[in-house]
Amino acid sequence: MTTPSQLAQGQAALDRGDPAGALQAADAMLADHPGDDAAHELRARALLAMGRVDEAEREAQDAVRLDPDEIRYRELLAETLAAEGAHGEAAAEYGRLARNDPRQRDWALAEAEERLSAAEAGEAAEAARRAVRLDPRDADAQLALARALTRSGDAPGALAAATMALDLRPGDQAAREVLAEARWLTGQPAAALAELRALADERSGADRRRVLDKARSLYRSRAGWLGRLVAGWPWLFDVAFQRGWLAAA
Repeated sequence: MTTPSQLAQGQAALDRGDPAGALQAADAMLADHPGDDAAHELRARALLAMGRVDEAEREAQDAVRLDPDEIRYRELLAETLAAEGAHGEAAAEYGRLARNDPRQRDWALAEAEERLSAAEAGEAAEAARRAVRLDPRDADAQLALARALTRSGDAPGALAAATMALDLRPGDQAAREVLAEARWLTGQPAAALAELRALADERSGADRRRVLDKARSLYRSRAGWLGRLVAGWPWLFDVAFQRGWLAAA
């Protein structure tokens, strides 16, 4: 078995931002003690930090295989699967962890996020509801629920959850953005576009572009032929939108 000092040295390398040093330490541990689960964990974390996600997942799988009951290894496996883009599998891992400890809200929220990324809005909403039931005044849980409900088309539920999230965290940009989407779904297009316009004014770079693209997508979904023509040209839409020239029925 790896000695505490060996493991500590490898972890120290990882903590100081030296994943290559941590990987070297993990390789040395495995050379001395093949099949050491802690060494596989360290190797997985080092590889993940280096962006070598496929290899990190294999190491995390090895750690889980060697000690299936170690929660830390299953969390790591879920993290590597998410980084790899295997969102459905990551969600399943987080869901397994959450079922084993229903009081752990972080796992429920992680499952909700991965379910959304896997286009499983209904399952995402259920995971978020579990977190909300643990603490209805958890802003992150309400926000996760609002996001899931907007994707699943539950307009009243999305509006209620988004409103609660914003009440709990006044001014929060993420909550305001989800509330704008919920308002759109509940037939309040003017209020939705006004909020998205305000958010775009507050943001810059890629984040601003994302908000404008969201506004353009929503507007196009209800616009007439002229509006769809405007929305087809991002630069033209941006000018018209920012100057308040657009209205949605």
